Amino acid sequence: MANQLDELNAPVMEQGRDVNVIAKVIPVEATGTEKALPYLIMLVGIIVTIYGLVNDKYIVDAVGIIIFIFPWWQMQQISSEFNMMEQRIQTAASEIDNYMEQRVVILETLENQVKKSIETDKNTFVDIAKYRSGNFSDESRGEVHEMLNKASKSIDVVLENYPELRSQDAIRDAIQQNAYLQREITAARTVYNDAVNTWNREIFEFPFKKVQAAKEGRTTRIPFIASTEIKQRSREAFFNS
Repeated sequence: MANQLDELNAPVMEQGRDVNVIAKVIPVEATGTEKALPYLIMLVGIIVTIYGLVNDKYIVDAVGIIIFIFPWWQMQQISSEFNMMEQRIQTAASEIDNYMEQRVVILETLENQVKKSIETDKNTFVDIAKYRSGNFSDESRGEVHEMLNKASKSIDVVLENYPELRSQDAIRDAIQQNAYLQREITAARTVYNDAVNTWNREIFEFPFKKVQAAKEGRTTRIPFIASTEIKQRSREAFFNS
């Protein structure tokens, strides 16, 4: 079979293409044939077992019992595996929440330090106090992350206008901690998205995982999505000649 893709000679989209994460949850659905497959295997096991009993072939009998038990055992193992995968996803999400909660505290501290040093308009900063509760939902996690980035950006704008503030120890330390936490959030997001990617792939794995996922009503999960503002800023020229 020849190569289906040719990176040297195939048509190239020189203008590029912007891609977006589709925020849509897809339920796992199994066909009637797929749902029947475990039971068909169990039926084969019953037939082999009966054949072994009738003909006094105990090895065949044992094989039949193994064939009969295997689908049930496999489905139970898969269900347990799904539960463990969910825990890994929750742990990764909790890690993101933990770093974002710390970042809320740091940005509040940084904002208060700036306000103590200079007079600023009350609308200059984003209200981030309401995000101190932590334990963000899947729906709000991206929104909170975007709000924290906006708060950080508004503080950066003020510091650009008053560069002498950066020399203050409290402000300098808060800036460093904010940068550190942002890197940790990025790393935690990667771990979370890897766990989600594994989940989204394995719940459709044929045959037993797909059947069990459909039976339990499992659905795909949406990875952590970069905000429109962040994607736009990534296209900007940061270094001008």
